[in-house]
Amino acid sequence: MLYALKIATRYLTASKAQTALLVLGVAVGVFIFIFMSALIGGLAEFILSRTVGDISHVTIEAEDRDPDILIAPGGALLAVIERGRTRQATLAEAATWVPLIEAVPGVVAVSPQIGGAGFLTRGAQVAQVSVTGLEPGRESAILNLGGYMVEGSERLGSGTILLGRRLADDLSLRLGQTVRLQSSGGVATVLTLGGIYDTGNGMIDASGVFVGLPTARTLFALPQGVTRIEIRLSDLNAADTTALRIRALTGLDAVPWTDGAEQLMEALDAQAQTGYFLKSFALITIVIGVASALLLSTYRRRPEIGIMRAMGAGRGFVIFVFVTQGALIGLLGGLFGAAMGYLALLPFPSRDAFEPGTLPMDITQGSYGLAITLTVIGAILASILPARAAARVDPVTAIGQ
Repeated sequence: MLYALKIATRYLTASKAQTALLVLGVAVGVFIFIFMSALIGGLAEFILSRTVGDISHVTIEAEDRDPDILIAPGGALLAVIERGRTRQATLAEAATWVPLIEAVPGVVAVSPQIGGAGFLTRGAQVAQVSVTGLEPGRESAILNLGGYMVEGSERLGSGTILLGRRLADDLSLRLGQTVRLQSSGGVATVLTLGGIYDTGNGMIDASGVFVGLPTARTLFALPQGVTRIEIRLSDLNAADTTALRIRALTGLDAVPWTDGAEQLMEALDAQAQTGYFLKSFALITIVIGVASALLLSTYRRRPEIGIMRAMGAGRGFVIFVFVTQGALIGLLGGLFGAAMGYLALLPFPSRDAFEPGTLPMDITQGSYGLAITLTVIGAILASILPARAAARVDPVTAIGQ
């Protein structure tokens, strides 16, 4: 085997220009493979971060109790009694569940919240808003309010409110000014504008307001409990598994973000399939290039192959020589192409620094090891046909040429 490796190496170094061009061609194919992996993977991460990054990955919503039904002895329906319909459904034991949920592997942050509808009034101007009460200190647990603030602070102290830039502009509000917030239940309070944010999401910026959890309790007459618990995960793709764990641990109906996101998942799958096709074409190009070069090498070296066969070299030895030659070409081209791909991706920002208008290249998803491995395997497969052709060379005929 060592002797076969020496012969394969000698064949490669005998024609340096041809070998260099062949290795370069393989390297270009590997570069395209890595570039497409980084682009497709980075684009998927960018889409997920823009659509799912600032929402709850797992959500627990309070559910209304079913109304009591009175049925007569004969089976006739007497009445339907709805209890507590003037109050919102609550998760009364949220304070107990939050520490348990935080201990679940993969959970990054937990945000108990009170949500509801309300009206924001300033003078004669009235805007219908969606009110979210957040626990002080957890303002940026789910939506990164701290990163979106354009004025003031995201800290929700007593008597403060946060508004989106569009809503603040519509009401001509500035920091430090007061505004009247009334819940759908008729409870009202006067709050001071403590911060203005701009998420880029028109719906949130135009109608979303955030207050402290104590303020929300007063507005919605909820002395205890919360209306929902939102959970952020380190891995978006683990939402389904984590939701099942939380259900088993708490008995609550934990809903992952993937529920109702079938269209987004189908789009990402289609995008991934496109990436597989493009990368497959790159590998096919590598295989064709290596096979063509080795077939030409086999034809040119027929006399040498005939001498090896005449000296007692078996067909298996000849096959091994050419397969080794193909593997070396694949390895050298794979390493060179991976280095080119890595250097080309270095100037691009990391996945945490993706910005709109930039090419979302993720250097961590270049699949360098996979590219090199598949290239070597492809080169070996491409060398089998030329190797078998070389092994079938008749020694007498080849030497006579």
